[in-house]
Amino acid sequence: MHIYFLQHADFLGPARFADWLTGMGHSHNTCHLYADEAPPGFDNFDALIVLDAPFGLHEAPPDWLKRERKLIARVLKSGKPLLGVGVGAQLIAEALGAIVSPGTYAERGWQRITLADDSPFDLPEQFEAFLWHRDIFGLPEDALPLGASAASPLQGFAWDGGRVLALQCHLEATADAVEARYAHADTLDDPRSTARDTYLQSREAVLENPRRFDRLAPLLDRVMVDWMRHARTP
Repeated sequence: MHIYFLQHADFLGPARFADWLTGMGHSHNTCHLYADEAPPGFDNFDALIVLDAPFGLHEAPPDWLKRERKLIARVLKSGKPLLGVGVGAQLIAEALGAIVSPGTYAERGWQRITLADDSPFDLPEQFEAFLWHRDIFGLPEDALPLGASAASPLQGFAWDGGRVLALQCHLEATADAVEARYAHADTLDDPRSTARDTYLQSREAVLENPRRFDRLAPLLDRVMVDWMRHARTP
């Protein structure tokens, strides 16, 4: 299979997504939207992954976001698999008619997620994931929820039998990817939040135990194996 990534900032790359695809024998390309690269043609990929972004959908959007939204809408109407993470998940939720809005709390760091009773995700009933977001989204019609953290009632959803996945949590996170986020924290910071907020963790606290990132790998594997079964053969 050939997968395209839509990337919104140079420091918010595919991380472990790319390693997983390569390890499973899939090819992939990245469209650097922030560098004014045009989105890929619809026939140039078998599946699409929309990555996180350093902006919120309620902010003034970059000029190229309109083209990206059109591509996402077309993929949703097709039979091609679509996955979004962070703002990528918010773009999918928005395209499916859900409301995206600022949450009560920003979340940054390790948080425990409890799987929803009707969750279709092949994940443990509780697991720890890396989070970095300030906005939340509602559950689109006919979608099934992933689960919730203490501060966010919805950490993702599956739609159309799992062909479309939206993940607020970052199962693809690696230590290097998180280091890059903290290096650009001034770009990503939520002005409504302070260091005293309950759900914000320091760089040192997040990176002190590398095994936490190792434990994300089998969780991502479960999600990706299930999602990729929807991919078409070329």
